[in-house]
Amino acid sequence: MKAYVFPGQGAQYPGMGYDLYNKSLPAKELFEKANSLLGFRITDLMFNGTEEDLKQTRVTQPAIFLHSVILAVHLADSFQPEMAAGHSLGEFSALAASKALSFEDGLILVSKRAHAMQKACEATPSSMAAIIGLDDKIVEETCAEIREMVVPANYNCPGQIVISGSSEGVDKAMEILKAKGAKMVVKLAVGGAFHSPLMEPARIELEEAIHNTIFRKPVCPVYQNFTGSKSSEPSEIKANLISQLTSPVRWTQTIKNMISDGAESFTEVGPGKVLQGLIKKISRETVTGSALS
Repeated sequence: MKAYVFPGQGAQYPGMGYDLYNKSLPAKELFEKANSLLGFRITDLMFNGTEEDLKQTRVTQPAIFLHSVILAVHLADSFQPEMAAGHSLGEFSALAASKALSFEDGLILVSKRAHAMQKACEATPSSMAAIIGLDDKIVEETCAEIREMVVPANYNCPGQIVISGSSEGVDKAMEILKAKGAKMVVKLAVGGAFHSPLMEPARIELEEAIHNTIFRKPVCPVYQNFTGSKSSEPSEIKANLISQLTSPVRWTQTIKNMISDGAESFTEVGPGKVLQGLIKKISRETVTGSALS
């Protein structure tokens, strides 16, 4: 079975989407529609902006969504997903590409999500850090023992987990996990504590927007971050999408479940090749992969 995966925040790069914009009139029209819906020319920042310009959450999230979804549209008949998944923000791209969300509704939700998350980040000093080379259980137990807020946020692949929380909590966890034998501990250049309880204000804000948006049954099962399992019913998709903001991204479990359900190839749609690297670390078997950008 053909599986398609969509990247999340961090995959952006200067010039992203420029070639796609010039490849076809339908792609160009969708980019221009996005400029109108967002109220600013995001294409100028995507095509000509600096890395710093693209790091702004209000720009990053819709930019990656646009690159991914418009690429899926551009692929036309060659885009025939039998299952789909997205990493964090990429879940919105997966849902739009699989027709659970319209292009317009998906973009508006992503924009609202970005603004809500930015506000939550500004409310509390917070951060995230990647922990390399430790068993997930050690990371989980360490976070649970720390008084300050810090939790596992991304289960990216075996031996790679991202923690998220208050600045003090993350710093303390990094120190302890380094002492426990982590091969690498790296603070991430992000705006705040994504996928942690500190995103609760953003979750509340996004919940209303999701409830007021029309979701349809997707053309294929979409494996969601909150559960790591497939969903097809709009009500279930909505509930999991709301829970996603304050819960960990279960990417390792997602890919394992997709393989168990018959995935034979994974095509990454959007900027970068990060997910291909993670998938290879999750499964070293005969699952093939490629990236389209």
